[in-house]
Amino acid sequence: MSAARLQALRQAAITQGLLPPHAQLPAQDPRPWPAVLLMALGAWLAALPLMGVVGLLFGDLLTGAAGPYVVGVLMLSGALVVLRSDETPLFVEQLAVPALLVGLLSLGWACFRDLPGALAAALLGLLVLALGWAVRRAWLRAPLGAAGAILAALVVAPHGDPFSMHGDAMLRYGLAWQGGVLLWLATLAVQRRALGNAATARAAGALEPLAAGWLLACLVGLAWWAGTTFLVGGAMGGGIVSDLGRLATEHQARAGRAPLLQALSVLLALCALWLAVRAWPGLGRPWLAVAGLVPVVLAGFMPALGALLLALAACVVSARWRLAAAAGVAAAWVIGAFYYQLAWPLAHKALLLAVAGALLGALAWWPARRAFAAAGEAPAADSAQPPWARAGLAACALLVLAVANFGIWQTESLIAHGQPVFVELAPRDPRSLMQGDYMALNFRLGVDMAPVGLMSASRPRVVARRDAQGIATVLRLHTDGGILAADELLIELTPKDGRWTLVTDAWFFREGEAPRWAGARYGEFRVAADGRALLVGLRGAELRPL
Repeated sequence: MSAARLQALRQAAITQGLLPPHAQLPAQDPRPWPAVLLMALGAWLAALPLMGVVGLLFGDLLTGAAGPYVVGVLMLSGALVVLRSDETPLFVEQLAVPALLVGLLSLGWACFRDLPGALAAALLGLLVLALGWAVRRAWLRAPLGAAGAILAALVVAPHGDPFSMHGDAMLRYGLAWQGGVLLWLATLAVQRRALGNAATARAAGALEPLAAGWLLACLVGLAWWAGTTFLVGGAMGGGIVSDLGRLATEHQARAGRAPLLQALSVLLALCALWLAVRAWPGLGRPWLAVAGLVPVVLAGFMPALGALLLALAACVVSARWRLAAAAGVAAAWVIGAFYYQLAWPLAHKALLLAVAGALLGALAWWPARRAFAAAGEAPAADSAQPPWARAGLAACALLVLAVANFGIWQTESLIAHGQPVFVELAPRDPRSLMQGDYMALNFRLGVDMAPVGLMSASRPRVVARRDAQGIATVLRLHTDGGILAADELLIELTPKDGRWTLVTDAWFFREGEAPRWAGARYGEFRVAADGRALLVGLRGAELRPL
């Protein structure tokens, strides 16, 4: 931001009483950011071998009971002394950052080793926030604030395991991220009070980057909790990030039907609407109030949306535009994730979003039409909106159509050109065989997948052999460089509920068609040469079509 812009903001804040009359801008860092970036790169390149040498020399100390605590405290103390000094050379300052990271990792490993998970997360969260308050580098306070928010969310994990994804863990994580947004709002109130006092104004400024990092972590957490958004899951393919997104999507189906979460989301969305109307009374007009109620209604069906709307309103009202942009992106992600809420038929979800969009469009068009009619003028197409706005809308529409049709083309190409493969179904718990409008599947793999962790960098593939009928028998795990025989093919596996399976563990059908699929004995797949597979149907005994 330019110096003139900063001076204008300072004068406006003094005029509105947000800053005392004698408030001055902090001294700007004269060092250009490319030099800082290169110096940081050099510091990291120097720190990594240094840390390796220290690890080799004091390896026995690190494996002892008290060793990680000693190393962590020493590293954090040294880094904190450097980062609190105003006269530190740039290279030494950047060298303190990996030392800070190593100290936190050392203490974190020791705490999670010796303490219950929730207690360890709470202690580390308090430590991280204290460090963020103590250091004098705003760019470092933001990531420390984000780390504090993540550790605070881990505190509410069930059974003392902060990394559990089963049971009511996802419900707890959702409540934790929403509570994090509320704590951030409380921080805004504290900052506003502190800015009116010259003695505490500096503390309010120090709190801003810490709170911004906290909010960004909550926004990302709410987006992840909502699950994979529209078309992103298929575009991301395999890997840890996409698998975690799909895991959240599966658990979000239950959260979407939880009355408590729905009510809380609506309440937070109403608070967002009240906050906006309070800041701009003109929004209280009837047609604008109805437009504001549309996202409130959507928040009732999307439990993560209410907190994001509240964060978005607070950021816009307080002119935190970058955080507002992040909250808007997260809200768009959550709305797109509604596509994967399997408790709703796809037609009903599309109808809800179409009605909401049409209502917002009508509410935006009708007042403009009445204004032109009252003035006795016809709305001019050229003056209604600038050319770049129409070009942007057209470009967005074309991009959406291109992405959607590319995904459709990929799927149709796999169906048309993939090898037809049939995999035998294994017995499944009868209590979960038929659940509403889907059937639980369990494919007979016959391969021990225990050596392959669910958090592997890429998805494993198995080698299968087809017989004359196309029935596949899984032979072994595929390792890099393994040569396939002429009658062998690769099939990629997918993580589902703590285990590996082929593509999916469920087959969805229309309500009332359960008897038709009850006799399924084989899953029908189309498999590409690289192992990508798609479940296209089920077959009965002797591959009889159902």
